Amino acid sequence: MNNRSIEIIKSIYKPYRYTILKNAHILESTSGNIVIKEKKRNMKELYNYLSSKGITNYPQLIDDSREGIDLYKYIEDIPMPNEEKALELTRLIASLHSRTTYYKQVTEDDYKKIYEIIKEHINYLKYFLNYHYEECFKEIYPSPSSSCFLNNFYKASAALNFSEDKLESWYNKVKDKTSERLCQIHHHVSLEHFFHSDKDYLLSWEESTKDSPVIDMIEFYKRECFSCDFSILLKEYFSICPWSPEEKDLFFICISIPDEFAWKGSEFTIVLKVEKFFDYIFKTETLTRPYYTIDEKEKN
Repeated sequence: MNNRSIEIIKSIYKPYRYTILKNAHILESTSGNIVIKEKKRNMKELYNYLSSKGITNYPQLIDDSREGIDLYKYIEDIPMPNEEKALELTRLIASLHSRTTYYKQVTEDDYKKIYEIIKEHINYLKYFLNYHYEECFKEIYPSPSSSCFLNNFYKASAALNFSEDKLESWYNKVKDKTSERLCQIHHHVSLEHFFHSDKDYLLSWEESTKDSPVIDMIEFYKRECFSCDFSILLKEYFSICPWSPEEKDLFFICISIPDEFAWKGSEFTIVLKVEKFFDYIFKTETLTRPYYTIDEKEKN
């Protein structure tokens, strides 16, 4: 951030408390509370676009004229149950996607690029799994982390095989399509960015862009799958913003690919990482399986 601009703001507001929280500086004064954030883009332009689409769930921009920083009105978050918060956030994201939807002409190369990126990621994770399987298998007396990995290795392989198989099927469906649905995506969806006050607010719009709505929901799932019931959230989302079968396929393919973890740290730390890795796989399979079970029944 621009320290000179911050010091000028301090001299104007004369805060009695100044707090730094991650990427935001909170300034509390007798004339009101404000939030200072680094200027990364033209937020007024984005907010005007959102307003034109009926989306006003963003923090009020007080001043964007300062060099390197933007000033926002402070929002007091009212506590609410985690399940309710997740549902309200889902409704907000679905409304954002639905109201800003448009279709763009694409070629087979556009879909092929997505296919190749995902395929390459799957292949890399297969290498990651096989490498650590061989390393764990070499141990005469496997450590707890190695035992956990060896005992559940089959599940990780099955998840990647599932994603690979569905990816081939997805590409065969979309390669001849000539249009793709795009919309305004937030690109940083998480519960910590959702505040409930006089209305619902979604914070941190700096990375917002035009892209597939699938991206927001993949990121939301990856960040919050252990704290939310996504079978309920997806049902609510699709009631507001329906997806095509191909969009649903892409979502389930991507969330079924687990994230690589670093095999570093104490044995206790590694055990936690391995357990979380497989917990994610089991949890995601539980969410994904009913969708494809229903899909297969409908085909028959």
